[in-house]
Amino acid sequence: MKIYNFGKEVGNPITHYDSNFIMSRILSNDAPARVGCMHLEANGIIGYHQAPVPQLLLIVQGEGQVRSGGKNDSAQVIAEVKAGDAIFWEQGEWHETLSLQGLTAFVIESEEMNPAQFMPEKSEG
Repeated sequence: MKIYNFGKEVGNPITHYDSNFIMSRILSNDAPARVGCMHLEANGIIGYHQAPVPQLLLIVQGEGQVRSGGKNDSAQVIAEVKAGDAIFWEQGEWHETLSLQGLTAFVIESEEMNPAQFMPEKSEG
């Protein structure tokens, strides 16, 4: 599991065509991709499962926790996530997402993804 940042602070100002906004680039893909939106209510959970293909979860509202690694794996990783975080799981990686307060997230699934191309990896802390 890797966690990236797509928040405003890592974006670039766009001024073309008299525009005035910040753009945080996320992904460019040649392979087909599926995009969905997940709405977790308070105490919601995306159950523990293996990623069938690489998955990128983009938290757009709320906060929660993600975990990665086998159920009995001593190297299991648990991380706090919030709006602006993008969590990437490789194909076959076991993972789970839960939220006490609720969260909304977009998920992108594709055979080929390189989120590091545009987004900086989030530093710990």
